[in-house]
Amino acid sequence: MPTAIISDIHGNAAALRSVLADIDAQGLGRIVCLGDIVGYGPEPLECADLVAERCEWSLLGNHDFGVLYEPTNFNPAAESAAYWTRSRFDNEQDLEARARRYKFLGTLRVRVSEQLEGSTRTLLAVHGSPRRPINEYIFPDDVIDSTAKIRQIFDQVEGICIVGHTHVPGVFTDEPDFYPPDEIGEGGVYKFPPDERAVINVGSVGQPRDHNPRASYAVLFPDRLEFRRVEYPIAETADKIREIPELNNWLADRLLEGR
Repeated sequence: MPTAIISDIHGNAAALRSVLADIDAQGLGRIVCLGDIVGYGPEPLECADLVAERCEWSLLGNHDFGVLYEPTNFNPAAESAAYWTRSRFDNEQDLEARARRYKFLGTLRVRVSEQLEGSTRTLLAVHGSPRRPINEYIFPDDVIDSTAKIRQIFDQVEGICIVGHTHVPGVFTDEPDFYPPDEIGEGGVYKFPPDERAVINVGSVGQPRDHNPRASYAVLFPDRLEFRRVEYPIAETADKIREIPELNNWLADRLLEGR
């Protein structure tokens, strides 16, 4: 069964609903989430409820961790957003809904390993990296500037590893190299070469940072992965951010530019 992989929603319910509609239009019955459901965006409760309802499982991202525990090593805008997001969870008047959402956050997984259906490949899913699943970034420039880091990461990858966190979609190979979706083949489809290991970033639903403001997600098949981009009403989310004093207007501006 093909699997839709979403990540880094960041409280952007408009983007999430558009992506879910695209997933439904393809008839995909299985969805998983690589974390950062909340943080930055104006509708964290709606996003938490949608992910809990629609996803088979979800991982714990650093922003989910920051709301549930403490936002560590966050910049001021991210820290303020984390505390505001927590207040939205805390101020829910429906005690059952409040408890349900906190239970959901508290049961998010750190990593998932499974066998690809119809394949001998192992699939590892983490939010950040295999070395530090919640917090470590794997940047495209690391293939040139941090080759030892990339080598150590690939030492922990047996087959295919899927990640989020940087909000930049693309494929890391153990050459090492990085290929954005428009360089991997026609239609943004990456076909798994025999016996090759890869770390694949599926991009961000709610806050893309590859200068393409459309929501990003991926569809995983036994032999390939397809990157997809989806239009959504960006201005709607940006306006909602600007209406909330605790959320920095920069968080709205960056959505329009995909950065």
